[in-house]
Amino acid sequence: MKVLITGGAGFIGINSAERFLKEGHEVIIFDNLSRKGAGKNLEWLEQRAKFTFLKGDIRDFRQVKACFTDCKGIDVVLHMAAQVAVTLSVSDPREDFEINALGTFNICEGVRRFRPEAVLLNASTNKVYGAMDDLEVVEKEGKYRYKSLPRGIPEDRTLDFHSPYGCSKGAADQYVVDYARIYGLRTVDFRQSCIYGPRQFGVEDQGWVAHFTICSVLGSPITIYGDGKQTRDILWIGDLVDCYLKAIDKIGKAGGNAYNIGGGAGNVLSLLELISMLERSLDRKVRYGFDDWRPGDQKTFVCDIEKARKDLGWKPKVKVEEGVQALIDWVVQNKGYFLRT
Repeated sequence: MKVLITGGAGFIGINSAERFLKEGHEVIIFDNLSRKGAGKNLEWLEQRAKFTFLKGDIRDFRQVKACFTDCKGIDVVLHMAAQVAVTLSVSDPREDFEINALGTFNICEGVRRFRPEAVLLNASTNKVYGAMDDLEVVEKEGKYRYKSLPRGIPEDRTLDFHSPYGCSKGAADQYVVDYARIYGLRTVDFRQSCIYGPRQFGVEDQGWVAHFTICSVLGSPITIYGDGKQTRDILWIGDLVDCYLKAIDKIGKAGGNAYNIGGGAGNVLSLLELISMLERSLDRKVRYGFDDWRPGDQKTFVCDIEKARKDLGWKPKVKVEEGVQALIDWVVQNKGYFLRT
């Protein structure tokens, strides 16, 4: 297959590219290299395999068009390029809209006009469900969980966009779904929860598992907004790429669908639990303090992954303890890079 990956130098993109290359596919990375660590990721992949890199911006349809027309015979488009932080969307909502909403529209149009046979996989977000204030949350064993949803949030939950980020990603989410319905494109929308793993350069407002891990290894202080009992289902990056591959293989079933993709109820972690795991692994205390809850922060989010299991035959393989330790090992091995930056 010939695979185009937008945002291919980012965390999810570079891991996806490596996997597709390992399996013998041709990969084209389309990226503007604006994300921290993108250049480093690209250098890392260049040492391992041959691929095509095109520097470009999804906001510019002329560049998107050129990518599709110059790269003949694209079979799969992995749309990973995005603005990923709620905080940045609040401070600059126009840029957030142009990257997430307009950029995704441009990719949909590129597929529709120039390669309608291609499979389009879109990285959406669980933020399309909004604050979900109507759901009762209880505290049990020192962490928050839903009172009446043991498997988590299903796909038939009403969409409710909060924040400019929620609006821009929500618009993109619905364009991807609707382009299958209206134009017959083979699109799949993944409403992803917290993804973590190597090649992730997490910062305070995005990629919290990696951010906590990097700070802990470097001995830098961590700020916990809230009480630290908030929980998320976390998913190892390799398991996410497995899901992409299964969706491509079963596109007849998956096409036109949106899937909640995360660790599910079996891979839930609180902020304080992660701190404890880091302290045990590193054999020292982690420096952290508390601050007020941030607007829109949810006490818990766990996605119900049953639909993906039924349709795609997919489920996570890597458990929390195994994955977190693997991430710690990667950060320790690459400590010099983080010190330089």
